[in-house]
Amino acid sequence: MFTDLPEAPHEVKDLWDSSMAERVGTMLDGERRVAFVYRTPDTSTFRYRVANTVDAINHVPGARLRAGWFCDDELRALTRIVPELDAIVVARYPYGAALRELVQKADVHDVPLIFDCDDLVFDVGFAELVMSSLGKDQDVNAEWDVWFAYMGRLNASLAACRGATTTNPLLASRLSQYVENGAAVVPNVMNRTQQAYSRELLDAKVASGFRGTGPVTIGYFSGTPSHVRDFAVASASLARLLDEDDEVSVRIVGYLDDLGALEPHRERVEFQKFMHYVELQRSIAEVEVNIAPLSHTAFNICKSDLKFFEAAAVGTWTVASHTPSLDDAIDDGVTGRLAKAHEWDAALGEAVELARDPQAYAARVGPAAEKSHSRWAWDSVAEPLTRALEPYLRSR
Repeated sequence: MFTDLPEAPHEVKDLWDSSMAERVGTMLDGERRVAFVYRTPDTSTFRYRVANTVDAINHVPGARLRAGWFCDDELRALTRIVPELDAIVVARYPYGAALRELVQKADVHDVPLIFDCDDLVFDVGFAELVMSSLGKDQDVNAEWDVWFAYMGRLNASLAACRGATTTNPLLASRLSQYVENGAAVVPNVMNRTQQAYSRELLDAKVASGFRGTGPVTIGYFSGTPSHVRDFAVASASLARLLDEDDEVSVRIVGYLDDLGALEPHRERVEFQKFMHYVELQRSIAEVEVNIAPLSHTAFNICKSDLKFFEAAAVGTWTVASHTPSLDDAIDDGVTGRLAKAHEWDAALGEAVELARDPQAYAARVGPAAEKSHSRWAWDSVAEPLTRALEPYLRSR
């Protein structure tokens, strides 16, 4: 484990810690103005698809475009300034009365709406698959009510939009079936504070020659309670590795109590609670190996590459399941390791041996880190977003 690392910055101001007046003022200062709507700030979809994007757009020097984000209790106030907008991005927002009023006002003033979604949750035809992927009890009628209602309302929001944006080409191809102008890819990225601190962590590891202390630690950063089935993809391999090697431990961060095949080794598993996303970068930086196992479903193969680039940014090696996005992000065996279901034993064993050779480890994670800080830099989202919105802005 890497322990001698810089502390996380104190009192990090969240990107969503601002008043509506401040956000409106920043947005209206732009030559082109785009409003993002999302139900309520959170650390997952909202952070990646709305807050990070809006902050990046508003800090790119010389940009003509300015943006603001708005949530549930602000939609009716936002409706009053629709005539001053050039576009509205509906980010995974379920259809309802307030959104209907916004859509109607936008139609009157010919302000285009663009739907943004980062998961396969906009078609009720996939509701059963989503429930299964998330481990929901399908004998509970309330689960069907929740997921059919949620996905149906998202589909209604999508129907009100002319175009769409999303995280990867696979989701873009599915969204394109619903909107007249098709869908564009706008990738997830780090934000400014997250990237700056990740660079500090990386620099400290480089300065130490990537020399850790104690057992090699494998980290699983689950995020939500729904990842039990994903973890099971790797848990048996982890258990066999711990059976054979006393100098390996596991760290689990987030919500995961069911260790599955790893249960006999619970005393060698460190649990950390869900933490602030900037602080999380240190926890990822401390482990030698980050794992991103995913069960093979149509829902999971639409996932983005963030589990790789957030670890690569702090100089941590990743072993991940194959998905189109991860296949594109990782140069297998060079910047990370991609593992099919039957390859996890070998991939984890290779990762542990790599971690025990600081020189070889540095040679692999160094280029991966630089790739992460370039390709997924906070400001790298500005160009694809501007390109995706350009047809709508030009028409205004």
